[in-house]
Amino acid sequence: MAMVRVAPLPVDVRCGWLDGRPRSVRLGDEMLPVLAVARVRRELSAYPRSSGPRTLFEIVTPKMRLQLGYRHRDRRWSVEGIDSEGEMARAA
Repeated sequence: MAMVRVAPLPVDVRCGWLDGRPRSVRLGDEMLPVLAVARVRRELSAYPRSSGPRTLFEIVTPKMRLQLGYRHRDRRWSVEGIDSEGEMARAA
């Protein structure tokens, strides 16, 4: 199943001290540990002037795959894509 784009949702993300990669994600009242970072895309050269540069992380959690966006200018995290089937469907 493909990643479904969603309207950006604010989310609380805990990151590693040295590398800045996501370690856990809080969606509502549920804390999801990050099992793996599948992809990282840094949009530092070409970006809209109004929003500024961002970095996209595609992460794997026990329940779903998420695409997290980090906006450097605002220093805010958001969920930009969801794949609820993700790795679980491929493993079965």
